[in-house]
Amino acid sequence: MRKILRYISRYWFFLMVSIICAAVTVTLTLYIPILTGDAIDCILEPGKVNFPVLLNILKQMAVVIVAAAASQWIMTVCNNRIAYHVVRDIRRDAFRRIQILPFKYLDGHSYGEVVSRVISDVDQFSDGLIMGFTQLFTGVLTILGTLLFMFRENVAITLVVVCITPVSLLVAAFIARRTFQMFKLQSETRGEQTGLIDELIGNQKVVQAFGYEKRALERFDEVNGRLAKYSLRAIFFSSTTNPATRFVNSMVYAGVCITGALSVISGGISVGTLTCFLSYANQYTKPFNEISGVFTEFQNALACAARIFALIEEEPEVLEPEHAVVLQEARGNVDLENVHFSYVPEKKLIQDLNLHVKPGQRVAVVGPTGCGKTTVINLLMRFYDVNQGRISVDGTDIRGMTRKSLRENYGMVLQETWLKAGTVRENIVMGRPEASQEEVIAAAKAAHSHSFIKRLPQGYDTVLSEDGEGLSQGQKQLLCITRVMLCLPSMLILDEATSSIDTRTELQIQQAFSRMMQGRTSFIIAHRLSTIVDADVILVMKDGNIIEQGRHEELLAKKGFYANLYNSQFAEI
Repeated sequence: MRKILRYISRYWFFLMVSIICAAVTVTLTLYIPILTGDAIDCILEPGKVNFPVLLNILKQMAVVIVAAAASQWIMTVCNNRIAYHVVRDIRRDAFRRIQILPFKYLDGHSYGEVVSRVISDVDQFSDGLIMGFTQLFTGVLTILGTLLFMFRENVAITLVVVCITPVSLLVAAFIARRTFQMFKLQSETRGEQTGLIDELIGNQKVVQAFGYEKRALERFDEVNGRLAKYSLRAIFFSSTTNPATRFVNSMVYAGVCITGALSVISGGISVGTLTCFLSYANQYTKPFNEISGVFTEFQNALACAARIFALIEEEPEVLEPEHAVVLQEARGNVDLENVHFSYVPEKKLIQDLNLHVKPGQRVAVVGPTGCGKTTVINLLMRFYDVNQGRISVDGTDIRGMTRKSLRENYGMVLQETWLKAGTVRENIVMGRPEASQEEVIAAAKAAHSHSFIKRLPQGYDTVLSEDGEGLSQGQKQLLCITRVMLCLPSMLILDEATSSIDTRTELQIQQAFSRMMQGRTSFIIAHRLSTIVDADVILVMKDGNIIEQGRHEELLAKKGFYANLYNSQFAEI
């Protein structure tokens, strides 16, 4: 609640207006029973009605009702404005935090679960916040205002109300403690379900190709069943609040009726005053009923808020030094000195890795799956920081420079392509938004993507859906290559960059890469060893260590691990 209030406090002006309007609404609403009681007292008996006074009272009631309605409308507008602005701020902070979270967090959580927090949980929180706001101010003020008006009219009857009220509060508090945990489980399971749906729909071809449909349904039914169970329990426990408080509130009303009726008989109060008290008793208990009615939403909102705040408060990446170096135009001198790294402490991966890359060198990294090739790339780009040792560019430790400037000096083409929803041109100029159309076309021609782009319905203005649906894997990879061709940074990382491209186009791309790599430090990861025979140095990795290095001919002459790896590929052909 303290965290939520910190967000709400930013909109203190609307909060103050809402509170003032709530006070005005409650005061005017509570004034109506007094006018009603006075109007009843004007009707003495059949044929004896004080019409002038009664007419004046009815005029006052009309003004009061209109003013109360206008005040309530303004309060509702302010409450909605506060709620939706708070939700906007929380979503923005959550998305900003995702941008600076370490990759180990994103690798350790399913994307669907993270999306569920930012979308579903915030939506649930929004619903509860709006309902809570609407009921909270008016409810509390109605309770306090009603007591004041009742004390003014008759102390004895008011004490009856005050004595029974704590029972309602105790019942609500008892149920609240048991309900929150249920909603927390419901929210967590909803996130798990979103993650599962995202995983299965995103890989539906694989699911069907391997006949996994039945087991996928079983997994979904299991999670869906747990969600139904937790949701049912949460709703059941929270829904008992309303009838329980209504029972207590009915006791309050009955107490006022009996005490007031006895007071009328004894001549202590008039019938009009009793009518006023009964109206107050009803208005006094109404907030309890309303608050208990939205109790389900409010408990759900708090549980969802806890999950979204847990994301917002996750530890970000290691902060950059205050005077971090901004890497301008890198020469391409890269050094790895005594580098140790592992994703989990108990499972060693890279140990005591040393490497010196001169400017303009083409370095190929080969080895069996899981040997640490892609991990080296993650360390060079500082997606992960080394556990021991250091990596430097042009003599400066990369931990002492800004991540943005380091990554701007690398051009990276991965085996896993990614295209955003937008036009072809917007995807190509991602690294250089200011590029002209002529530069974009030149880069596309160099990457051999211009011909298929021109065949698209609107050419470079063709809108692609998320992740380039409708394009072949090879076409998507060509667009990613074009993106790098346009930027032409100082250093290149090619991680199986041509794995999805046909042989003829691959030869053309290799020629384009050769021209692009001239004078640029390049790191090439390849499983097809025929593509890296011209590399200046080939690093052969196994179990996180460099076991061989040299040029292609030298490594073949050694007849070691690389020679066996190279010959085995052609033996299979």
